[in-house]
Amino acid sequence: MIVATTIYPRNQNRNSLLISLLLISSSLSFFCFSPLHAKSPHPISDVQVRNHKLQCYADIDSGLWGWQCKSSMIARENCALRCLSPACYELIYESDPLEEGEKDFIRSQEYKYCMHKLSLGESIEGVKGSFGH
Repeated sequence: MIVATTIYPRNQNRNSLLISLLLISSSLSFFCFSPLHAKSPHPISDVQVRNHKLQCYADIDSGLWGWQCKSSMIARENCALRCLSPACYELIYESDPLEEGEKDFIRSQEYKYCMHKLSLGESIEGVKGSFGH
């Protein structure tokens, strides 16, 4: 019979490893089972979006999204938008991310509309450009 054991370096705290794994798994489960991606008879609410975005900010601030997401306020915002809805971020912002000082109301409306459609299980085809450019 072979018994596998894990050898931890002296300076690594087993509890901190378990806490890190717990944080990562809870973040992943929150993201994977989020109402943003579920088909529902009701569209996602502003409160749900706000709460999920706050969780995205917390994950970014804790370092789960890497240093580049903490490098500036605009980088943080782009990462939060990606966290909130990867599909909508890819469609609306990935080819032209937000820049410092930019207020892009048209793309913001397209992004919200994209999330609305995804929450209902609808196709996001035709969302980009639907509010005019």
